Amino acid sequence: MTLREYIENEIRTCGPILFSRYMELCLYGAPDSPPGFYTRVREQFGKSGDFYTSSDVHAVFGRLLARQFEEMWRVLGSPVQIDIIELGPGRGFFAQDVLDWAAKKYPEFSQAICYRMVETSAPLRDRLQQKFAANDNVTLHDTVESAFASAGRHVLVFGNEFFDALPIEVLDHRGELRIGVEDGRFVECFIPPSREVTDYIQRFAVRPDEHQRVDAPLIAQAYMDRIGKALGAPAKPLGGEIDVRRGYCVFIDYGYVQEEMFAGRHLGTVTCFRRHTIADSPYEAPGEQDITVHVNFTALAAAARAHGLEPLAWLTQAQFLMGIGEESQFAEAFEGCLLPQEHAKRALQLKHLITPEGMGESFHVLVMAADLDKAKAAQLSGLKFVRRSNNV
Repeated sequence: MTLREYIENEIRTCGPILFSRYMELCLYGAPDSPPGFYTRVREQFGKSGDFYTSSDVHAVFGRLLARQFEEMWRVLGSPVQIDIIELGPGRGFFAQDVLDWAAKKYPEFSQAICYRMVETSAPLRDRLQQKFAANDNVTLHDTVESAFASAGRHVLVFGNEFFDALPIEVLDHRGELRIGVEDGRFVECFIPPSREVTDYIQRFAVRPDEHQRVDAPLIAQAYMDRIGKALGAPAKPLGGEIDVRRGYCVFIDYGYVQEEMFAGRHLGTVTCFRRHTIADSPYEAPGEQDITVHVNFTALAAAARAHGLEPLAWLTQAQFLMGIGEESQFAEAFEGCLLPQEHAKRALQLKHLITPEGMGESFHVLVMAADLDKAKAAQLSGLKFVRRSNNV
């Protein structure tokens, strides 16, 4: 049975399904289904796959974040243990780059790191377990709650292109989208929107006019709620005392804030990628192409605020990385270059990360603090070039 056949059978059995359910099956499959895009054996990442992330461009991305994480660790008082919880670690390149650079440049910080990866895909977890088998300070978890359960008081939560891969609901002027089957084809049908979708649209989006669509990322909101609850929960006892968790959240993704949607942008952001090319439809080749959405950072920040997290800044990836790399003049990128050709290649890779033509302006960074003085928490090198108001 193919994944398409599995989805068709579910629709025939249960009736038209939520778009979020269709997207979930395409990306992650089900326990008794063929694999989805992220759970199949064939490589999805890198130039030979369907897409690549900032970590695939060059190790400088992880090296710069290692510098920023070390600075956050010092703001937290240089604790003897700090837990870095990474959501959706992929192949583990980012984690490896952070750990290697920290060990090389920041030995005291390196000794304090407990690195916890949250990966829901069992096949990817197995591959990561093998990759980091020799590192006792790296653990794999299938839920964010599991990662926090074994974490201490001081925590850094990081996600790079995590929320864009969480399934969403879709609303247009006809109602809430469902997926059915007719004559062997997936077809769209519409029903009155659920209360949850209506509430989300009223708070964080706009009602679509004719020929418009609006995303309702309820699963992303629920995930942010889970992170907020875990951060707000007491840490495991240290020396017999129960402490409130303190730390930072750093989320990098392509997305927008609410005021941009009010200006008529970011309506209907469902996008498909196959072999680094935008595909025509999410209903073609289920499980063989990536399906992503733009992230509503205003909605994420609101879910975080409900649990006491304080948004510090929303800025472009270019602003964030330029701030981190300014002091060292991006020495992280060029260390080890022996030949002019190598230096030129590294310069091009760095340019791709920070320029508008590359990832610099299309990706944004949301930085939040937990149980920290806001003014002190915001004194980070990555935030020195913030030009926009804190409009999340």
